[in-house]
Amino acid sequence: MTNDPVAALQRPPAGRLVLDHVAHFVPDLDAAARALEALGFVRSPWSEQSTRSAEGAVVPAGSANRCVMLESGYLEFLTPIADTPNARLLRAAIARHTGVHLIAIGTPAAAEEHARLAARGLAPLPLVRLERTVDLDGKPALARFALARVPPEAMPEGRIQFVEQITPECLWQPRYLGHSNGVSGLRAVFVVADDVAKVSARLAQFSALIPRRAGAFAVLDTARGCMLIAQREAWQGLLGAAPAAPALAGCALECADPASFAAKCETAGGKPRRLGEDLFAVTLPPALGSAWLFGTRPALDHWLNHGMN
Repeated sequence: MTNDPVAALQRPPAGRLVLDHVAHFVPDLDAAARALEALGFVRSPWSEQSTRSAEGAVVPAGSANRCVMLESGYLEFLTPIADTPNARLLRAAIARHTGVHLIAIGTPAAAEEHARLAARGLAPLPLVRLERTVDLDGKPALARFALARVPPEAMPEGRIQFVEQITPECLWQPRYLGHSNGVSGLRAVFVVADDVAKVSARLAQFSALIPRRAGAFAVLDTARGCMLIAQREAWQGLLGAAPAAPALAGCALECADPASFAAKCETAGGKPRRLGEDLFAVTLPPALGSAWLFGTRPALDHWLNHGMN
């Protein structure tokens, strides 16, 4: 149990889910880090991931990441670094497009989610326990996570999974917060679907969330953040670009000064567009891929509650 108030908020109470993070799959983590620096983000250090075999041995996952930690959730930037099954999946996704390929739904109990998925006949993969060493107050500490997910073919839009943050204090360290661009929270993630009703029903079965309709969009609300599902044309009209279905198109971020952040995006090679008062969308530089929608909390609240209808 952590005493840090921001870290404590990242682990939801029993019976609740949150939008924990999204991940951009990128071919060059150093290039992604430079792009993030130009955008005004603090980045966590390069970190190689490990997992545990069925026998309990710690083995390399074949991937490395750097993260942008936010007061609510975070952004992960993930790259393959070896020839492992996990790395091969990353490379296959990057071959489709650089950008967002993963949604992690935060849960206080990954094992219980895994059991529920099995009981519903969704044939989940074995529960995954990931860990990586981080520096915490000048000492090595083990950041630990538990993941519950289904086979890739069951979720063609991307890697959609439950994550239990066992040691949130290892990730949400104060030195990684307070970005100069004013971005503070992850509010939504964007799913591209040919058949919105069919995909939202499948995601609802997976997540145990109840979908609602908002114009061209279907919405699955967690206690903090949501998944939005729409056809490619709707995302292209909103964001300026979107991959072909099935895919993930990007995410929405809360930002204290969206106009200033839009200027940083343009300087860094992105293509920002003003959508309304205090609300922007940007197609990101090639090193990051995908698109973000960003705005102040009132602007995002208004768009999520009224602008999609």
